[in-house]
Amino acid sequence: PLVHSYAKHAHLFLSMNDLCVLGLGYIGLPTASIFATKGKRVLGVDISPTVVETINSGKIHIQEPDLDVLVRAAVQSGNLRAATVPASAEVFILAVPTPFDVQPDGSRLPDLSYVEAATRSLAPHVRAGNLVILESTSPVGTTEKVKAWLEAELARCGLVLPPDILYAHCPERILPGQMLKELVSNDRIAGGLTPAASVRAKALYETFCTAQIFLTDARTAELAKLTENAFRDVNIAFANELSLICDRLKIDVWELIRLANRHPRVKILQPGPGVGGHCIAVDPWFIVAAAPAEARLMRTAREVNDHKPHHVVAQVRAAAAQHAEPVVACLGLAFKANVDDLRESPAVEITAALAAAGLPVLAVEPHVRTLPPSLVGKAKLVSLEEAMAAANVIVLLVDHRAFGSLTLASFAGKALIDTRGQIR
Repeated sequence: PLVHSYAKHAHLFLSMNDLCVLGLGYIGLPTASIFATKGKRVLGVDISPTVVETINSGKIHIQEPDLDVLVRAAVQSGNLRAATVPASAEVFILAVPTPFDVQPDGSRLPDLSYVEAATRSLAPHVRAGNLVILESTSPVGTTEKVKAWLEAELARCGLVLPPDILYAHCPERILPGQMLKELVSNDRIAGGLTPAASVRAKALYETFCTAQIFLTDARTAELAKLTENAFRDVNIAFANELSLICDRLKIDVWELIRLANRHPRVKILQPGPGVGGHCIAVDPWFIVAAAPAEARLMRTAREVNDHKPHHVVAQVRAAAAQHAEPVVACLGLAFKANVDDLRESPAVEITAALAAAGLPVLAVEPHVRTLPPSLVGKAKLVSLEEAMAAANVIVLLVDHRAFGSLTLASFAGKALIDTRGQIR
C-alpha cells in the first residue's frame, strides 16, 4: 500500500522533498534513513532499480546491524522513498562511490565520474538557495569541481543559474558494523565553499548528530578525511612490515607486539593479510595523486599494505606444496570482522590468487550468500564445518566471531596460516 500510494502521488511527494540523497549504499542509505526518522522528507536516489525496489518495500540490500529496522521505520513513516532519478529538494547530498584507476606504475588516480554524473543530474532540479553537500570521500578540490560541473551542465542545458546555491563537503566518519551508532555520536566537519555554506550544513546535521560539528573550508574538510585514513594506513603498514621482518627472523610477531606495547608510549597495531575497505585502502592514494613528491611516506605505506596479500599467497603455496593433493580453505572474505563488506578486501584478493594458481579453494564467509564476481567458478562457498573437514591447508583471513571456537587442536594434521594471530 505504501509503494502504491507513493506511485499515485509521486508528483506531490517529489515537489516537497527536504533532502535528495544520491547514492544508497553504505553511507547514503543510513544517512537518508536517519534524516527521515527525524522528520525530514527524503528522496533517496540510486541507479539500480533493484536497490530502489528493495528500499521502497522497507527492506535493505546491505548488511548492517539495525539498519533494516531504521529503513523500515523511515519508509513506513512516509518520509523516505527511493527512485532512480533525482527531484527538487532543499538540500542535495552526494554519497556516490569514488573509486580509483590503477596506473602502470602501480599508483592510483581518483575516478570522479560517479560524482560528476550525480552532480550533472541535478541541473533540472536545483533552485535558488539550495545546499549541495558532497559526502563522498574525495580528493582535495572536488567540492569546487561539483560547483563547476553543475554550472556547466546548467549552461549546456540552456538553464539559468539559480542564485545563492551553497556547496559544502561534510565527510562521514563511520565504521561498518557500528554505522548507526557512530553516525549519531561521532564528531563531524562541515566544510563549505563559503562560511554561509558551512553554517547551513552544520545546522542540517544537527538534526541527528549529538557530537560536535566543526566549521572549516571545503578543502580542509576534504583533506581532513583523507588524512584520518592515511594515518591509519601508515600505522597498519608499520605492523605489517614488522610481520614480514618477523617471518624472516623466525620471531612470533604477535608476541613481539604484545611486549613492545608494554612501553607506556607505544601502541603498535595488529598486522593482517593487507588492508581493505573503501576508505583506508583508497583514500591515501588521493593524497599521493595530489602531491606525489611530498607524500613519500604515505605512498610507501600503501605499497607495503598492498604487497602483504602477495606474501600470504606465497606462504599458502609453500604449505600446499607439502601435500600431494592440497585443498585450501580460506576463512573469511570480508575486509574486516563481522561485516559483509568485500570492497577492496585483501581476503578476496588472496583467495582469487590461490585459485588462479591452480589450487582447489574452499571459501568460508558466513556473512554472504554468494561469492563475489572475481571468485565465481574459481572457488566454492562452503560452511566452516565443510571446510575444516575437507581442507588440509587452512588460511585464517578474517577474525569473524563465527571462527572464535577454533583452537590449535582444530587444526591437527593440517597446515595453518593465521594472518590474524587468533589461533593460540
